[in-house]
Amino acid sequence: MATFAIGDVHGCFATLEALLARIRFDPARDRLWLVGDLVNRGPRSLEVLRWARDLGEGAVVVLGNHDLHLLARAAGVERARRGDTLDEVLGAPDAEDLLGWLRSRPLLHREGSRVLVHAGLLPAWSAAEAEALAREVEVSLQGEEGPALLAGMRRELPAAWSENLPPFERRRLALAAFALLRTLTADGRPSFGFSGPPQEAPSECLPWWEPPSRREPGLTLVFGHWAALGAHLLPERGIVALDSGCAWGGPLTAYRLEDGALFQEGNRDGVRRW
Repeated sequence: MATFAIGDVHGCFATLEALLARIRFDPARDRLWLVGDLVNRGPRSLEVLRWARDLGEGAVVVLGNHDLHLLARAAGVERARRGDTLDEVLGAPDAEDLLGWLRSRPLLHREGSRVLVHAGLLPAWSAAEAEALAREVEVSLQGEEGPALLAGMRRELPAAWSENLPPFERRRLALAAFALLRTLTADGRPSFGFSGPPQEAPSECLPWWEPPSRREPGLTLVFGHWAALGAHLLPERGIVALDSGCAWGGPLTAYRLEDGALFQEGNRDGVRRW
């Protein structure tokens, strides 16, 4: 039995199938951790969603920003963006079932010292606090507040995390951190505007795992989202970054949790290049 974490698929189903063959994934024996952004940019988001749903307990899927964008479009609180490839999902006969399944996915998954999240964690959070906050935001997403929370994720956010923020603002900032975070200022304030490679980040910004104020060292943090970072392993820091830019013509990456082995499959879906 093995557990493989796989980076952002983005609807690249042909590449995903080839990667699963490469790692000899057996759904009767193995498990998958999927870092989110199952959909959008690539050509076969509908097939990826059906495949992931049908894996049942064999796959842990956390929500990424493109998955949330799909839910926001379905809720009528966001418009289509340039480059979206979501119309096939929204028009599918089983769309309601697929969207309901997606909406019920977690924002964070933790097993012992391993944490799976799409984008990142704020340094003020311990793993237990991040997990509790994720559960709070998930309940909100699935309830009456869900559309407003989805609509508010990209609007101007509080400058810094505080437990004393109004409840909706605290959930809004938490959702943005789980789904969008790449960099922080040295004092731990989130910065959401930058998406390039780390060496080109503004001088005041650090990768989100770097600030020395991080509450809980000793974790293994498995995430995606930062395509310009690429597959990036820092064993001494417990960092496993798995978005290798498949949505942009790069490879798709898998990481075996048990021994740290890394596997990649070149893009087979013909999506746009860097």
